[in-house]
Amino acid sequence: MGSPKRILILDGDPAVHQKLRESLGAPDREFHNVPEEIGTVSLAPFDLILAGTVSALSCATRVWPKTPVIVIADQTAPEDVLSAVQNGAYAFFRAPYVVSALTTMVEHALRSSGEDDLQILSALPAWFGWKLRCKHDAADRVIQFVRESIADTGAPNQENCATAIREILANAIEHGGGLDPSKTVSIVCIRTGRALLWHIKDPGNGFRFEQLPHSAISNPTGSPFEHAEVRERLGMRPGGFGIMLARSLVDDLIYDQAGNEVLLVKYL
Repeated sequence: MGSPKRILILDGDPAVHQKLRESLGAPDREFHNVPEEIGTVSLAPFDLILAGTVSALSCATRVWPKTPVIVIADQTAPEDVLSAVQNGAYAFFRAPYVVSALTTMVEHALRSSGEDDLQILSALPAWFGWKLRCKHDAADRVIQFVRESIADTGAPNQENCATAIREILANAIEHGGGLDPSKTVSIVCIRTGRALLWHIKDPGNGFRFEQLPHSAISNPTGSPFEHAEVRERLGMRPGGFGIMLARSLVDDLIYDQAGNEVLLVKYL
């Protein structure tokens, strides 16, 4: 058995420490804490840092630049999420958070290679986005950032948009990028006073809807599960509802002619 994973908690609230230790504790993990105002003191290395504020994130990345930092904050605004992105956060959660989602993100971070799978294209309030490697872990990080960045639009919009993006991003990574981490997918969010728009582009050759008999979007009227039989014959895993689900959760979903770029629109 290897050395335990060292997790540093940068938060001044003892109750937060206790909750994180209880929800994230495991035999192969040990938790440490120091005052939030760590300055530039050189301390022992850690495998993961949990920061209670964006300012704590900034301090942590100066002292431990190669250690992934997850921000878990109480009071936040969309600008805080973008500030966390600019300051190199691995992920961002706003309390109250879903424990299972945080647990999964911590597992991703602890097994990360140290080479970031996300490249920032823009981090402005009205225009932000990334290039990400064709890996599910990278997509989970992007979706969590997106979810928190639009929290002010209300829970229904937040969850519907996050779910729609998850489905389309999964298609882009799996089918367009072939789950090849040497390839990248781009996602850009444009936010206006009246709408949210996401543009996703994958490195594949695209598709045509008539070439997707294994997708629910191609089912004829009156046969809502015909694609499931096609998937079974082809030896594919159950599913195929991604595009149809995404289309039901946003106001517009538009593909380009090649089929490797898609625009999602949600009116506010």
